[in-house]
Amino acid sequence: MPLLSWWRRIHSEQSPSSQPEFTARAVLLGLAVGCIICFTNLSLGLQSGWISMMSIQSALIGFLVSRMLPIPLSPQEIIVVQTTAVATGTMPLAAGFVGILPALGLLDEKRDGSPPIHLSWIAAVGWSFSIAYFGVFLSPPIRKQVIIEEQLPFPSGTATAQLISVLHNMPPPDTTIRRRNGYHAVDSDDLPGVSEPPEELVEDSLESSIPADDDTREAVQEGWFPLIWSFAVAGLLTLFAYFVPVVFAIPIFGSYLAREWLWFFSPSLSYIGQGIIMGFPTTLSMNMGMLVGWAVLSPLSKLSGWAPGPVGDMSTGARGWILWTSLGIMCADSVISLVPVAAEYVTAVANVSRAGYAALDVTAKVDHDPEPEARLVPVRWVVIGLAASVSVGTVLVWIVFGYDAIQPWATLCGFALGGLLSIIGVRALGETDLNPVSGLGKISQLFFAWIQPGNIVANIIAGGVAEAGAQQAGDLMQDLKTGHLCHASPRAQFYGQLIGSTISIFVTTTAYMLYQRAYEIPGPSFPAPTAYVWLSLARLLRDGELPENSARFMAGFSIFFACLSAIRTRAARQELWYAKWIPSGVAFAIGFLNTPSFSMARLIGGVIEYVYRRRFAKHNSDIRIIVIASGFVLGEGVISIVTLVLRTFGIGVLTCWGCGHGMCGGCPAN
Repeated sequence: MPLLSWWRRIHSEQSPSSQPEFTARAVLLGLAVGCIICFTNLSLGLQSGWISMMSIQSALIGFLVSRMLPIPLSPQEIIVVQTTAVATGTMPLAAGFVGILPALGLLDEKRDGSPPIHLSWIAAVGWSFSIAYFGVFLSPPIRKQVIIEEQLPFPSGTATAQLISVLHNMPPPDTTIRRRNGYHAVDSDDLPGVSEPPEELVEDSLESSIPADDDTREAVQEGWFPLIWSFAVAGLLTLFAYFVPVVFAIPIFGSYLAREWLWFFSPSLSYIGQGIIMGFPTTLSMNMGMLVGWAVLSPLSKLSGWAPGPVGDMSTGARGWILWTSLGIMCADSVISLVPVAAEYVTAVANVSRAGYAALDVTAKVDHDPEPEARLVPVRWVVIGLAASVSVGTVLVWIVFGYDAIQPWATLCGFALGGLLSIIGVRALGETDLNPVSGLGKISQLFFAWIQPGNIVANIIAGGVAEAGAQQAGDLMQDLKTGHLCHASPRAQFYGQLIGSTISIFVTTTAYMLYQRAYEIPGPSFPAPTAYVWLSLARLLRDGELPENSARFMAGFSIFFACLSAIRTRAARQELWYAKWIPSGVAFAIGFLNTPSFSMARLIGGVIEYVYRRRFAKHNSDIRIIVIASGFVLGEGVISIVTLVLRTFGIGVLTCWGCGHGMCGGCPAN
């Protein structure tokens, strides 16, 4: 009965004239889609360190499923589906299952002062609970600032809103920007001396993914066929590759280069689908990094004797040697890209200070939020939720890892730093569609190396706590932007976020434990490259030792990409056409982190996307290719659950034919 009363009260909070929003069918569909995305992201994250929010894909699948129901879902219900799915699907990164936990498992007692830490299922659930809600409760106050007051564009969130509007025959959302160049404390009409920037239209970086006419609407409404066939083809190929592992490890340049230098090709349709979604410029940057890292620096370090071990060894081999150059590039690119955001924030604070209390009094009377109080998340909930999530999270971290691993005061500092980094990350995401959590994570590690020196375990855990808040708040803010443009209830989205995050704790933990039982992590099938980034930086900050001659390359590439990032950031903010063609430092660095097979397959997807847009698309807003790419990604993600079950029950490969180069992850001979 209490649950029924709670559900009725939620519905009574919605406007009587509004469409249905927070409904059981919307939540259940969101959880179903989110669980599929969760498995997909966990698998892809452990393979490559990269995951996707899948906001547009969640909304699209929710819409297609709703066409089969007697009463289709309303636009606001679709937004609840999308919000719940994203909260469920991004937990593998937020809770560190693709980086933090594998890094703790790589610890060496002699070198790090701590034996490897492998959490049990209940301990992993406790860790996930400790960080699962902090970002959710941060979202409402940040929404007020960046979405209502500053009206940052949030390109992916805006793209999803426009997709939903077209599918439901709604008027296009108002995407004009009142405050694009930073927050002004008062309006020009309210206080002399403060000018209002002119209104301008959002030029969405994802505009190629936004539908705009009847042809696209018809294509999406009949989108089951391309979604199903792409899903089926990707799933069948994944299942076939499980039984014949060489299919995903083809030595296209010969067995010698595959065995000794890791040059092989994985024709994964999921990778190709990701390349389509990421776009040609990003995949091109990734492959430029692949060529520099694996065709130039890797042979140079090996042949010069700087990395004498096997090329794939992360400790003594070339892969571990080029990791440091990759780390330098990521840090430089992320920090430089954050400078304009930080400068705007400082300017905004200075403007408020100069305006004085009069400005504060004026703004206190002005509320630009179009939503009534009954549809907003009460401030009391936010305060209580933040206090509870921080206090309970600190206790849970202490219980899971122990006082010797990390002291409670350090965990509290992690939550505090996470709140600050969340603001920076959300603003960067709102302006550029990129949440630089990798760079923010490195900043947090640097901070904890200073306040708790010498403790590698504390450095990784506390850094993970800080990064989790920034990543989760950013992902959820995209959904709130979509809801704002489509007039969905922020409170309904908040409920969906809480439910999605809660269910994902158990789904992600169980999935990770199954993967860990069936596969070696890190290992050939799931190398977990970001785990080495976390651990290597923690060791560097403690010892200050780098592999031979890696420091000069790390410094040189860092300076180069810092300058390049400054040029790209300036060009992007001026909306110059060539900005997207300037190589992205983060994407370039990912080309170093992963073997060439990871990047080559995504480049194929990027080329397909580019050619399709230029030659075959009926218009720039044609999203047929996105439907097919979504099927590729989800098909492999779902079948990975099947192959995991097969591996758990001891059903192995049919043949190791062609695996003589040693790169077939599923072959027991390797």
